[in-house]
Amino acid sequence: MIRYFLLIILLSTNVFAQIEPAFEIARLKYGGGGDWYNDPSAEVNLLNFVNDNTSIRVKPEYKFIDIATDDIFAHPFIFITGHGNIVFSRSEAEKIKLYLENGGFIYIDDDYGLDKSVRKSMKQIFPDKDFVELPFSHGIYHNMYDFDYGPPKTHEHDKKPPQGFGIFVNNRLAVYYTYESNPSDGWADSRAHNNPPEIREKALQFGTNIIVWALTN
Repeated sequence: MIRYFLLIILLSTNVFAQIEPAFEIARLKYGGGGDWYNDPSAEVNLLNFVNDNTSIRVKPEYKFIDIATDDIFAHPFIFITGHGNIVFSRSEAEKIKLYLENGGFIYIDDDYGLDKSVRKSMKQIFPDKDFVELPFSHGIYHNMYDFDYGPPKTHEHDKKPPQGFGIFVNNRLAVYYTYESNPSDGWADSRAHNNPPEIREKALQFGTNIIVWALTN
């Protein structure tokens, strides 16, 4: 009950500006051949979960934005996922840097095989910054739901422990990246990956934590 009350207070001071009257997740369409479009049910299911379990007003629709346009600046929360390769042009990298420096938030979920490409792309955007692993005590793991050991293990890739990394801009977590965790697989329709209900529940709770953190920090 206390957490719920604090969430209402924090959301009332949200500095992000979004054109839509309700929160939505914008998936980034990028070049390079990676399947940025996979599992389109993921965001819809997560937003419906957020609607049912928090006071956040949401727009539970699948929406993508093309990095080649300026649509990125209309959304406080950008989602990147896929398998394979991500390529940004110089102007696209500069656009993302400007977006992040002005308060935008990007969540990246490695759906498998995206790691090298993600790290290379982020170096293109911020040559002087590296991903740092977030400690288990970080607030993103403890705002609505507690994840005492960091990201949940939603989908098995290489039998490695799940990890959560961040890039900080002006001491703010601006990019959050999950590796060997793949919670967005748990957001997708149950038939997509046949995850057990308890695994999907944890993934949805974790996604809620990410949204709450982005909106209140």
